[in-house]
Amino acid sequence: MATSGKKKYIYDFNEGSKELKNLLGGKGANLGEMTNLGLNIPPGFTITTEACLIYFKDPKAIMQKLEPLVIEHLKELEQKTGKKFGDKKNPLLVSVRSGAPMSMPGMMDTVLNLGLNDESVKGMAEQTGNPRFAYDSWRRFIQMFGDVCMGIGDENFERILDKYKRSISRTAQDTDLEVTDFQNVIADYKVLYEKEIGSPFPQDPYKQLFIAIEAVFKSWNNKRAKTYRRINNIPNFGTAVNIQTMVFGNKGWNSATGVAFTRDPSTGEDLKFGEYLTNAQGEDVVAGIRTPKKLDDMESEFPEIYKELKKTMVKLEQHYRDMQDIEFTIENGKLYLLQTRNGKRTPSAAVKIAVDMVKEGMITKEEAILSIDTFKISKLLFKSIDENAIIRVLATGINASPGAVSGIAIFDPDTAEHLANTEHQEIILVRPQTKPEDIHGLYASSGVLTQFGGKTSHAAVVARGIGKPAVVGAQDIEIDVENKEFRVGDTIIKEGEMITIDGTTGRVIEGKVALVEPEIKGEFSELLAMADKIKSLGVRANADTPTDAKKAIEFGAEGIGLCRTEHMFMAQDRLPVVQNMIMARTQEERQDALNKILPMQKGDFYEIFKIMEGKPVTIRLLDPPLHEFLPELSTVLLESQELKMTNSLSKSLLDISPLDDEIKKKNKVISLIRSLSEENPMMGLRGCRLGIVWPEINEMQVKAIFQAACELKLQGIEVFPEVMIPLVGMISELKLVKDQLIKVAKDTIDSYGVKLNYKFGTMIEIPRAALTADEIATEAEFFSFGTNDLTQMTFGFSRDDAEGKFLPIYLNKEILEHNPFETLDQKGVGKLMKMAIKDGRHTRPDLKCGICGEHGGEPTSIKFGHSIGLNYVSCSPFRIPVARLAAAQAAIEQKKKK
Repeated sequence: MATSGKKKYIYDFNEGSKELKNLLGGKGANLGEMTNLGLNIPPGFTITTEACLIYFKDPKAIMQKLEPLVIEHLKELEQKTGKKFGDKKNPLLVSVRSGAPMSMPGMMDTVLNLGLNDESVKGMAEQTGNPRFAYDSWRRFIQMFGDVCMGIGDENFERILDKYKRSISRTAQDTDLEVTDFQNVIADYKVLYEKEIGSPFPQDPYKQLFIAIEAVFKSWNNKRAKTYRRINNIPNFGTAVNIQTMVFGNKGWNSATGVAFTRDPSTGEDLKFGEYLTNAQGEDVVAGIRTPKKLDDMESEFPEIYKELKKTMVKLEQHYRDMQDIEFTIENGKLYLLQTRNGKRTPSAAVKIAVDMVKEGMITKEEAILSIDTFKISKLLFKSIDENAIIRVLATGINASPGAVSGIAIFDPDTAEHLANTEHQEIILVRPQTKPEDIHGLYASSGVLTQFGGKTSHAAVVARGIGKPAVVGAQDIEIDVENKEFRVGDTIIKEGEMITIDGTTGRVIEGKVALVEPEIKGEFSELLAMADKIKSLGVRANADTPTDAKKAIEFGAEGIGLCRTEHMFMAQDRLPVVQNMIMARTQEERQDALNKILPMQKGDFYEIFKIMEGKPVTIRLLDPPLHEFLPELSTVLLESQELKMTNSLSKSLLDISPLDDEIKKKNKVISLIRSLSEENPMMGLRGCRLGIVWPEINEMQVKAIFQAACELKLQGIEVFPEVMIPLVGMISELKLVKDQLIKVAKDTIDSYGVKLNYKFGTMIEIPRAALTADEIATEAEFFSFGTNDLTQMTFGFSRDDAEGKFLPIYLNKEILEHNPFETLDQKGVGKLMKMAIKDGRHTRPDLKCGICGEHGGEPTSIKFGHSIGLNYVSCSPFRIPVARLAAAQAAIEQKKKK
């Protein structure tokens, strides 16, 4: 034991508690908590996460400190169990398992049955009277140790095992093998081990143990663990190592192993859910090698244990005040608990569980809101299959993670990741069963389909955790990974062919199917209503069309924070008129084109104002460079060349030039495109600069805005237009443009004889505007932070170039912690925002401030916005529920800090 005054690196389970989660990892902390609750936990001890972090700095030094401590703790286990580690006749066997502070299912490594060797397996067989169990445990240990600790691929061992299973029958399971089969398997395993490693399999249990401890430490930085941490924003805590007395679910048909959830992890229903396998060890369930039985089957097979397990599940849920995921083993008719943790769940299940627990009085509304992972809640808006669609169901499996998706069938994770990243295709990863090393393919895919496994298999757990549809255990399909196809009866689906999976019902469907967009209803609406009562930060939508506006209202938007008028110009029926306006030679020609555009713009604003009745609508005046509305120069040059060739041919044959006028028009367009071409168009003639050079464009837009608003006002409909002047860097720019447009607004309002509440403001997207916000606020009645451009200009990054060329390298080398275009850079861009708000409100105390970049829907950025005093965030309609919850979480967290 670690003595007083020295760093304590090892804790017995009876010394642990859930409060020590960061030090002991989730598994170790909960094993300690359950031990102290008096539950039946196999004894053991935990090596701390601090030891893991030291290991990566100085592995030799920390192992020298740990080894005598581990041996001392093993002696205590020997006293508790009456067994001896390394003994030939009555060996103490242990499991060596990882356990991070935040759950990372399947991402790190585990070794079971450690302590066996050629001699102790004989003693174990004699002592238990069950040689089949002893030799099954020995072959399992060799396989796990060889794979996890020494890097011999698991598939190499599986090929040997499959050879002996096939010698019995094509469909034989592990349970069909006899003692002699296992002895032959073990002999072949040892030959494989020595061939791959260059030395015999280690027989010294202590050597086995210390190699396994180091392997678990190292697994913290394996590829799949690092990928999982990066995707899920998990800090570098390190992993604990749990060394626990083995109990055996593979001792015979009165033994079993399984996983139980206190509520259904897919739906959130208050139904005890789980799966188990008789005569098996834990990895058989999670690996999906055999399809497990349902928990309710235990009632007839193990009636007394079933009652005990259900009672324990209730006790643990009430103790932790959350849905629990419990691992258990039955050894010779006795129940042991190996782990409990807050269960991974689908977003829809998370919402239902949170709302139900509030109603049950188990948690408060604030706790319910904080329990929701806002990064995943948008997945609640899953698509479903159109009930009117004509479909052909190929097979039905287990509905492991809800939602429907169509995509091409891909049979290996590397190809899935490559196609998703390069071709941007919808991928459905099809595997016999998934393994932790498939994690990159699972994340890249839009859904996953497996032939084997249940709801607690790796594929199911990961898919639910990341909110992707999954169908597992679809045993009617036969997957041929080598030939990259699967067969259902006479139907063969080859790689690249389209299929659809429905993770809500478990159906596998041929081809692409019509899908229906989701709606907010039920418990989700109740949770959002709770959030709205708690949050202080407003949530608006980025909406450019009436359709967007309707969806925004449906999702609970309190207004529109960004209506981009250029998107209205891009419509196919309008683009020719816009191009005529750009190509006009005189102001009269340009005004004529603008007069044609005005009623179109007015109609757009009218519909949007009407839908958003009584809510503010912020409209950004034309922002992008004009060349974006013109065709590509290369396209026009090619068309011009073709016209010239056709014209030349006509002239030589018919002595006429019928296409002269067309060629002149093309030449005019070419000349215009070249004249508008800029070295750096994102910093060129756009935004307010365009309004200064061609003021009639802005004037037309403002006239359209206020005509629409006034007409609705005459109908008794309240309208609150907010006109946003983009890309302002100097107060003189803003004053000039605003003075021109205020006159247009007032003249329009006067012509209708109505009173209208409106504001003029600006988008803060140039660092100079943030630095001179006190001046800008003398004219601007609101600031809206355009964080996309503000990020570009603060970093000096061109987003398209950066994300395609060097940002991935920056993230991989940890030069940047996050992509600044996805998660707001609080130290740089955030500092500018904070300064601008403070200085702007010093000039204008009632200055309204919001954010309308993509960061407006990102939870971390939303919480930062709350902390610096924003009035609102604005995001795409589908991210509004996320923003509402994140805003409520920000308010709760801020209150806790006070």
